[in-house]
Amino acid sequence: MRKQLLTALFALAACSPTFAQWKPAGGKIMTRWGEQLNPNNVWAEYPRPLLERPDWQNLNGLWQYAIAPKGSSAPATYQGQILVPFAIESALSGVGKHVGEQEELWYQRTFTLPSGWKGRQVLLHFGAVDWKADVWVNDVKVGGHTGGYTPFSLNITGALATKGTNQLVVRVWDPTDHSEHPRGKQVSKPEGIWYTAVSGIWQTVWLEPVGKDYIARLKTTPDIDQHTVTVEALTGDEPASASERVEVTLLDGKKTVARGAALGGVPVELTMPADAKLWSPESPFLYDMEVTLYRDGKVADRVKSYTALRKFSIGKDKEGITRLQLNNKDYFQFGPLDQGWWPDGLYTAPSDEALAYDLQKTKDFGFNMVRKHVKVEPAVWYTHCDRLGLIVWQDMPSGGHGLQWQSHQYFNGAEAVRSAASEANYRKEWKEIIDCLYSNPCIGVWVPFNEAWGQFKTPEIVAWTKQYDPSRLVNPASGGNHYTCGDILDLHNYPNPSLYLFDPTRATVLGEYGGIGMAVKEHLWFADRNWGYVKFNTSKEVTDEYVKYANQLLQLIPRGFSAGVYTQTTDVEGEVNGLMTYDRKMIKVDEAAVRTINRKICESLR
Repeated sequence: MRKQLLTALFALAACSPTFAQWKPAGGKIMTRWGEQLNPNNVWAEYPRPLLERPDWQNLNGLWQYAIAPKGSSAPATYQGQILVPFAIESALSGVGKHVGEQEELWYQRTFTLPSGWKGRQVLLHFGAVDWKADVWVNDVKVGGHTGGYTPFSLNITGALATKGTNQLVVRVWDPTDHSEHPRGKQVSKPEGIWYTAVSGIWQTVWLEPVGKDYIARLKTTPDIDQHTVTVEALTGDEPASASERVEVTLLDGKKTVARGAALGGVPVELTMPADAKLWSPESPFLYDMEVTLYRDGKVADRVKSYTALRKFSIGKDKEGITRLQLNNKDYFQFGPLDQGWWPDGLYTAPSDEALAYDLQKTKDFGFNMVRKHVKVEPAVWYTHCDRLGLIVWQDMPSGGHGLQWQSHQYFNGAEAVRSAASEANYRKEWKEIIDCLYSNPCIGVWVPFNEAWGQFKTPEIVAWTKQYDPSRLVNPASGGNHYTCGDILDLHNYPNPSLYLFDPTRATVLGEYGGIGMAVKEHLWFADRNWGYVKFNTSKEVTDEYVKYANQLLQLIPRGFSAGVYTQTTDVEGEVNGLMTYDRKMIKVDEAAVRTINRKICESLR
């Protein structure tokens, strides 16, 4: 009955005028979630699970758009509709157009505030906009942001109309690969390992009412050795006022496990019981958290969050080999390279259900980790990892250029020299990425560089990262120019595993291998131009090769490997080396056989 009702509602929505005006652009393959997309109900999930309030307004949906020469005034008329939050180049945007570096993308829409928000401050949130955004409300500029991967918020209270509708205008400039800013694998002319550009708004846009004093961010740090959880509540009026007080409560279901309080600006330290539950991929237990901000003895703000007790470290095993450790025990981390691209939404999954599907399949395949490759996902993706129990290696999106790449020996050549602006962009965006993901329990490893792409001042960047977040491990450059810094030596080798360097003081890992390709007709981005490091024609052949490589990796674990990353979760455009096709409609391996060998690898050090 429920399925019939949903089908009827979807059919009714499809007949609405709004739905009729929108349709996917282009003629590429699509996921089933993209095929079912209703533009009247796009990404309706609460977008910030680590700091949740009950009142908010979703601004996703159909906006007006225009592409204009760079430096032009706001357009007098717009060229059509675009479905936010899908990048303009994507099919699901309904536009499917490229925006050049000499052009700017303009967005416009109106909104009306709920009457219950009267007398409160209003924050305008953007999940992510690639790359430089400027924002106006009612022709008043309210702020802007640079950086394509992190959320930003603007207090728009002073620009709002006293009653009626408000106009929101956003201008975006994105030079893609005609600049040295962080951009991951986006290029203007996609081919090989380089993919379609992503410009403009690509994550949820939303409004939120807050009081005069409110909690802007939570920074949560567990310490299993000291049996503590430290919570910093960063308020919107930093530095915090002396009249503010913060109370934090941790809960296991309805049972209060720990409670603490501190004056504003002072971290709250919670003492955990001796039998507190630890988080791991096998048992991903999360504690609910309630945080209350008081001002002059009265409640000013209250938010919901969650946290977990876990520890990422390195240490010697009984053979003297340096190993990755989870909760002070040797723990082999094994997962796929996850690039997070979609044939219909590019950087943006068609829905939260689609986003969760990739991660659930990663667990079903028997992995315990995922390497998020040169991209940052929406906040809800990391919450799925927290809840499912997947350790995340988080890459910094690549940008700039490398002068040379020495993958099979320690590096002694000249590094890339970045301009002052390029270096400033890198440092700003890397800090923002760490800030926005810091409190997610799943984050286990920071990866500042991938191979030699834009790699610069590696020891300095690694030292800063380790100092800024000592609770995580730092992988200096996955497969990149190797320096004796950080916690990890990361080797890349295609197609099969190979242990050609070893570091006795750091954990040695296989950061990429595999790339077993199979082109599946009716599921291809390109009719031709498809490639893998090795290519086969049947699922059995791909599975046999996968198991062969997995057994080779298993034999190298006693010799020193502490982690492995298989390339990759899905096909991406012309790369057909995924465990699943790009449209997620076909699993290309024998899932049971893959799960069996993967579990053996994951349990190898226990």
